[in-house]
Amino acid sequence: MQTTSRSAAAASRPVRRRLRSLATGELANIPLHPLIWIGVIGVPVTLGNVAGYLLFALLLLEGAGYWLAKLRQVDTRGRELPGARIFRLLRIVNLPLLAVGVAIAAYGVVDDPALASWLGLGYALFAVLEHVNYFHLQLSYDRRADLRRLRAFGLRRSHLSRDLAQHP
Repeated sequence: MQTTSRSAAAASRPVRRRLRSLATGELANIPLHPLIWIGVIGVPVTLGNVAGYLLFALLLLEGAGYWLAKLRQVDTRGRELPGARIFRLLRIVNLPLLAVGVAIAAYGVVDDPALASWLGLGYALFAVLEHVNYFHLQLSYDRRADLRRLRAFGLRRSHLSRDLAQHP
């Protein structure tokens, strides 16, 4: 019995490492982007840029939260995703936030069509894609096995979407 438990733990090590890596990557990108774009490149701090960035940061935070919840589920061998209620709520609450944020960022581009104004709109649109990637369809394919599956079968439901569907 202990051998089975030990082999299950060993099998989950790569999964745990991957989940930790995904969460860490999402969290690291939150401060990294303004540091590069504003601090190094010198893109101006405008309402549109801030609105787009805040949406981007929010979705990355939600993504990191999901990967950490998934890690906890793997660690505890739980059936239901920890925090599933919160993710169900975020799936709905994100929609008006994204709509308002995209509108503000788009207005920023219309108001000042300089190249620096497009950063906020890019962030806002990326946030929309992240929402789709987390809550609906998997859009991110970063491993060879994932890319082969994408070519063979097309887009699939996101991991979070599948987790939320298991225990409605």
